[in-house]
Amino acid sequence: MLQRLRERIGLTDIVMWLIGAVIVVVIIVGSIATLLSGKYTALHWTDIFLSGMAQGGIYALIALGYTMVYGTMRMINFAHGEIFMSGPYTAYFVIAALDTSGFLESHPINTLISLLIVFLVAMGVSSVIAVLLERIAYRPLRAAPRLIPLITAIGASFFLQYLFKGLYGSGFQAYPDIAMLEGKFVFGAFQISRIQVVVIVAAALMMAALYLFTQRTRVGKAIRAVSEDKDAAALMGIDIDRMIVVTFVIGGISAGAAGVLYALMFKQVHFFMGFIPGLKAFTAAVLGGIGNIPGAMIGGLILGLIESLGPSLFLDGLGVAAPYQLKDAIAFIVLVLVLIFRPSGIMGERLAVKKA
Repeated sequence: MLQRLRERIGLTDIVMWLIGAVIVVVIIVGSIATLLSGKYTALHWTDIFLSGMAQGGIYALIALGYTMVYGTMRMINFAHGEIFMSGPYTAYFVIAALDTSGFLESHPINTLISLLIVFLVAMGVSSVIAVLLERIAYRPLRAAPRLIPLITAIGASFFLQYLFKGLYGSGFQAYPDIAMLEGKFVFGAFQISRIQVVVIVAAALMMAALYLFTQRTRVGKAIRAVSEDKDAAALMGIDIDRMIVVTFVIGGISAGAAGVLYALMFKQVHFFMGFIPGLKAFTAAVLGGIGNIPGAMIGGLILGLIESLGPSLFLDGLGVAAPYQLKDAIAFIVLVLVLIFRPSGIMGERLAVKKA
């Protein structure tokens, strides 16, 4: 038995587990030190938690595109961050025109109509870019070795970044302030930002709608069948190409909606805005289990909470200066821990390697 254990566990495995153990110990020690210090009140933790939920909802919507494409094509679409960028960046010119004309703030009903138009434009543009990407860049390479589509996706990512830089310029564009989304809701001693509530509720509704679509509709069941076994799905009469296109459309719609929520919360867009959120959404998809739709949702929410709570909870008690500047590092350390302790993710299938 000892000999068999030695064959299964190599030196690399031991080193990786030691690294993971050190990170876990640092997290535990830092968290205990922070909580014992009493520096943060319940109001502070509530505000940080809600901020993490809003951020996590955006990550979850982006991660759905990664996980659905991986489920149907067994590839990582590293251009998905640029699909996320293209929608809200284009929709900026629409909302700016509505603001300049005075229609945006003329009446609450007009504000709602304006936001609906912006969402539709962003989701439409992102889904069109996603479909063009699939038809032009990925479909001809579907039978190629798996490394080729991966390299193509990275190239497509850079192409889209500089295409939109050429079209819209390299500067930052600011989304206008919307009075309806400003201010806070007050519940006794607790205050909740309106935009955070809007982002959390909108993300939850869209995730619920997508989950019901994939679980209850014929098209959703067909997509799951293609994800499970393309050959068997084709024998059952399912159009594989059509289901893959539908998958890219859904991923583009969710990314475009997430992009508008991101722009409304952070107030600016630019041609490079999809890079970091795209990487974090990929981390969320891996955390939840790449290829698993509920896993992507859960992974996004967990990552958003960790990124929001982590700097204050893990690092403040260790005396780290300006811990919030390390929030990106914390997000990617989570990816390292997941790859060490559970490579298949929280809800990932252990049969994924065989299916790939």
